[in-house]
Amino acid sequence: MPLDSYTTGPYLGTSRNPYSYEKIEQIDRDIQTEWLTLEQITDQLNLFGDTSQDAYLLNLELATRMAIEDFLGMTIFYTKWKVYYGSYVGMTGTQVMLDLPEVSIDNLGQAGVVINNVSYYDSGNPPALIVLPTTAYYYDPTGNKVVVNGLPDSASLIMTNPIVVTYTTNASPLAQYPVIKQAGLLLLTHLYNNRSNTTNTKMMEIPYGVAQLLRPYKPLVL
Repeated sequence: MPLDSYTTGPYLGTSRNPYSYEKIEQIDRDIQTEWLTLEQITDQLNLFGDTSQDAYLLNLELATRMAIEDFLGMTIFYTKWKVYYGSYVGMTGTQVMLDLPEVSIDNLGQAGVVINNVSYYDSGNPPALIVLPTTAYYYDPTGNKVVVNGLPDSASLIMTNPIVVTYTTNASPLAQYPVIKQAGLLLLTHLYNNRSNTTNTKMMEIPYGVAQLLRPYKPLVL
């Protein structure tokens, strides 16, 4: 029975997560590449000819970009993830389907998601992490999941989360849409003009104009 049907019984435990993964870690992220240029930022802030704040503005640019990535669940530049999946009865010798929690759309023929490796902990004492050959699995872009053509009998049934997928979400083409960049400039302006934490309820949430611009690109959670 495939892993993604665990709600019908094969899982050893119970979970409110409707997907098959148990834990996700962000292990790498592009924090070097500029998304909004310094020229765009200084034009937005009317800082013509003033270079005294350039370093501060670039720090704000990074904070703005990461906030919008997290708000939209969209990769502006690459992000690398490690995802863990629990053990279940009958997981060896049968097809296993592993949901990916974060995805990116295809960009002009460049795959939005790159599977770096799929591995599992064996039943040794202590367990060893074994990397599967690339011929043992494939990525299903229609379901945002990795399909593994069966795990070896040596896969651990004792480890809490014995299956591990490491993958990279590549830059989304939506990141270059003018409306999303304009939202970035509005948010950066908000951060620039409000340099301390606030208890003002009107300022605690993402600014209205930013949210309105980004709303069409925010995935629905059902």
